[in-house]
Amino acid sequence: MENSQVAPQKGIVPRTINLQELLSKKSHFLFGPRSTGKSTAIGQQLGKKAVIVNLLRSAVQSTLLKNPEELEGIIDAAIDSSTSMVVIDEIQKVPALLDEVHRLIEERNFRFLLSGSSARKLKASGVNLLGGRAWISNMFPFTTEELKENFKLEHFLRYGGLPHVYFSSFPQDELEAYMTTYLNEEIKMEGLVRKIPAFLEFLRLAAMTNTQILNFSTIASDTGVSATTIKEYYGILEDTLIGRLVQPWAKSTKRKAVATAKFYFFDTGVAHTLAETKTLDRNSDLYGQSFEQWIFMELSAYLSYRNRKEKLRFWRSQDRHEVDFTIGDEVAIEVKSTKKINRDDFLGINALREEGFFKAFFIVSSDPVDIVRDGVHCLNWKTFLQRLWADQVLRI
Repeated sequence: MENSQVAPQKGIVPRTINLQELLSKKSHFLFGPRSTGKSTAIGQQLGKKAVIVNLLRSAVQSTLLKNPEELEGIIDAAIDSSTSMVVIDEIQKVPALLDEVHRLIEERNFRFLLSGSSARKLKASGVNLLGGRAWISNMFPFTTEELKENFKLEHFLRYGGLPHVYFSSFPQDELEAYMTTYLNEEIKMEGLVRKIPAFLEFLRLAAMTNTQILNFSTIASDTGVSATTIKEYYGILEDTLIGRLVQPWAKSTKRKAVATAKFYFFDTGVAHTLAETKTLDRNSDLYGQSFEQWIFMELSAYLSYRNRKEKLRFWRSQDRHEVDFTIGDEVAIEVKSTKKINRDDFLGINALREEGFFKAFFIVSSDPVDIVRDGVHCLNWKTFLQRLWADQVLRI
């Protein structure tokens, strides 16, 4: 086992998302959880090619909160004839700017990149996200494709892929500070919940049931609030980009599928911090859940960065056959952290094959031997992810 206490060697990590290419097509919202590297990528890729309006600068934020129409003057003071690209970093800090952005897109043909770590405040402000004048892209923690030789599996499963955490000599301290900042700036300051202690207990229980099918009633009972409130809490996690509901694939006819979603936190390290994980033992169920969550992270980033529209779902029949992930009606993926695939690992895949929808089937594991068995591609995770990012899993 790799030493999960030793941070990988830090270096410049080029991100997969190409911001200049995005803006060559249309204005974009760039959403992503805080500290996924949005501002760094903006600086590296657009720093000398765009006007950057940073709403984390208190003077700029204060001016635009009072007078959103000052945006045009700020842009004109910095722009030159060689660019029409404008970045507004942390757009949720001043939602009223979107009216000005709308006007400047129409009147002056600017291309805007509007970054943010929460869509909730924009929705609450009644804005329409520019009515289709800007597309939406997303930023994720590091992927294996980005980290390359810097990727260390055990370290990633335990501490996740947030850039400032992954390369830190004190990753757990960074994660705890991260969650404190999230609670203070995203939850308390925005007044998103009234009962902070209940929400904290919800976060812990949500993390402990990470990757599992949701049971609102059980969590509500353990938290001391209503099931309706628990649903609202999950909505807050989605809107603040801390996690995502994954819906079931429900087209199966031979075996009736469950109708309840799963929830995945966006990062393994964040989930462990909320669940108060002390150690991640290689032979534990928790390790297997983290391995599954990590593959979810890779699949989510791939589909977003490649601008694929197929939905990422899971399948579970009411007689408990299950496949961890489906992509559209094309690909089914079962994830096992085991070092040796056995016959039982095929049960869910084989049950889903009987439905006659999917064209490709994969079992992703730590087994070092890659083999095709009865039409199922059994691949070591390294092989699978190499093929995924080479566009050989979901064919273009």
